[in-house]
Formats: sequence, C-alpha cells, structure tokens
Amino acid sequence: MRKLLTLIFEKLADKFREKEQKVTILEEKKDTNKSRPKGKNTSNKSTSKGKSELIPYKENPARDLMEMMEVPFLALSKKRKNPIIYESRDGRVKVKVSRHTGHFLASIYDWDIVLFVASKMQEILNERKDIPPRTLIVPRHEILKSLHKHDGKKEEKDLKASLSRLKLTGIETTIRNEDFRYEAGFGFLDSWKYTDRKDIKEIQITLSQWLYDGICAQGALLKVDPTYFDITSALKRFLYRTARKHVGNSNEPWEFSIKKLYEKSGSEREFKKFKSDLKAAVIANDIPGYTMEWIQKAKKELVLFKRLSTLEKLERISEEISQNIEKENHENQVKGSRTLGGDITDLNNNVHKIY
Repeated sequence: MRKLLTLIFEKLADKFREKEQKVTILEEKKDTNKSRPKGKNTSNKSTSKGKSELIPYKENPARDLMEMMEVPFLALSKKRKNPIIYESRDGRVKVKVSRHTGHFLASIYDWDIVLFVASKMQEILNERKDIPPRTLIVPRHEILKSLHKHDGKKEEKDLKASLSRLKLTGIETTIRNEDFRYEAGFGFLDSWKYTDRKDIKEIQITLSQWLYDGICAQGALLKVDPTYFDITSALKRFLYRTARKHVGNSNEPWEFSIKKLYEKSGSEREFKKFKSDLKAAVIANDIPGYTMEWIQKAKKELVLFKRLSTLEKLERISEEISQNIEKENHENQVKGSRTLGGDITDLNNNVHKIY
C-alpha cells in the first residue's frame, strides 16, 4: 500500500516540477493585498437599500471583507462578554465592539454567515453588473451546506443564535471615517427573519448599511479557502485570515511580531497564555494555503507567513492521506483497503484544485 502511494506521489511530483513555474491561482484582479497596508481608503458608494431578493443556490467561494481582516471586530471566544477595544498606534483607527445585555459578542464563527452573504452579493456584482439588494432571502439548507454543516435541529438553533449575535453586537469605529467627521454606532445586521413552513425553510438577512457599503466597495472582498469552515480553532481561523489578507497570492513572505498579532486578534487571554497558544498553532502549521514559522530577529519573536507552493500542497495532501490510511488500516484491514481507493479519488480532486 505504501509502495503504491509512493509511486503515485512520485509521478505527481514530477508532473508538478515541470509545471511549477506555470501554475497560478486565478484571483480577482482587484485583489490588492500584495502591497503593504497603508490605511486602506474604501470608497463609499451611494447605494439604496433596494428590495429583498431571493438568491438561487450556486456553488460560489465565500468572501471576506479586507478591512474586517485587518483589525479585531470579532471575538475569538464563543462566550465573550467583555468589549473589544482597539486603537492603532497612530490613533487614526479605532474600534469598539460591545454586546447587547443578555447576549455574547459576535464571534469569528458567527462571521461565517457574513462570508456566505458576501459571496452571494459578489455573485450579483460579477454576473449582473448591478448593485445587490441589502436584504437577501436564502434557503436554510444552502447556508448550512456552504458552511460545511449538517441540516439538523442543533444546526438550526446555532444558526439562529449566530444571527442574533450579529444583530445585537454593537460597533463604533473610525474606519471609513478617517477625518472624524461624525460618530455612529451600528451592528453587523439590521434584522433577520426565519420562515419555517412545511414547504420551505428560508432566512431573510438585512445587512447594516455600514457592512453593506463595505461589501459593495470595489476591491473590498477576498476569496476564502473552502476548508476554512472546517477549522475548529478560533486562533487558527484568525491566523488564516491574517495570512490571507497580508500574504494573499504573493510569493513574498510576511512577518508579524507576537505582540502585534496579539493586538490584531483582540484576544482577552493573558499575553503569556496567548503566546503559548500561538506557538502551538504555528508548530501545528496546518492553516489552509499557507505555512507559518516561529522565528527570532534582533531578540524579537515573530511569526513568518508564506504561501504554500504547489509541491508543499501536494505534500500536505500526501501526509493527510497516509495518516487516514494508517488509522483505518489499524481499525479494519478490509475497510482500510477500500478507503485507499476513496483516498486516491480525493487526491485526484485535490490535484485538480491545485491546478
């Protein structure tokens, strides 16, 4: 079995070495995250609220909002009560995130819903060349499928709770208000409504004007790796979003000091404990699409982020498949032999994704 896997990967590796220089990952031309951030100015479009629109289901990569990946807007803990308070060193970027009494802050897990909605809005912008509505209506099972969740009672309950937290989390920020002309407070959502009938189960989501304007701004969104939704660690989700925002599709590495990552995360953990958790995550080095390395420079500890090369992606796939085969062979030899065929099919699918 190992010989068979070795032969497969040797052939694939030879193929990738020939094509390594030709491989590119298609991305929107508007992805501007290759350059160092200098305080992004997001253009405010004059948009109307628009009418509710029922969006048909179509597989579409989730999208994240770049300015929301730069500073802490989301709790890493599912049960955080304390507010998130952040201010950039130059004092221009300020963020305060607080909760409604009786609820927790919106977490990085709740944000999955916004990633789904943003992908639907991007689809409208791409295909119809029109301004999408601020209110979307989508079947419940489509949201859950996109977020890699089962369509059951627990998932339904969790989805409603996430929608409530997104609505009842209050935000005050100077982002898109750099000249401090006004003060304002808002939530991520203006409202949501769940319809449960025998023939249909659908959710109506109305974004806040601030979030809607941010999503509609040109060049504001980045594609999210589909396996992001399978990451169970909030810290690793934060690290993926950091790498996606700053490294993107560039071959240039990016490094952050441990203290800077602590500030960007908005974590309420003690710095010493955060550092320990961070080091464990870096050693695990398993966020999708990127590698992480713990380094020291001038007596400072930093984390270095780099984009995975094609061969490195292949090595990760190889390691995952080998681990699965060993585990299942140990449990059941017959089942393990059957699994080999399934894993090779998975390998082929992953290879197509890499190309």
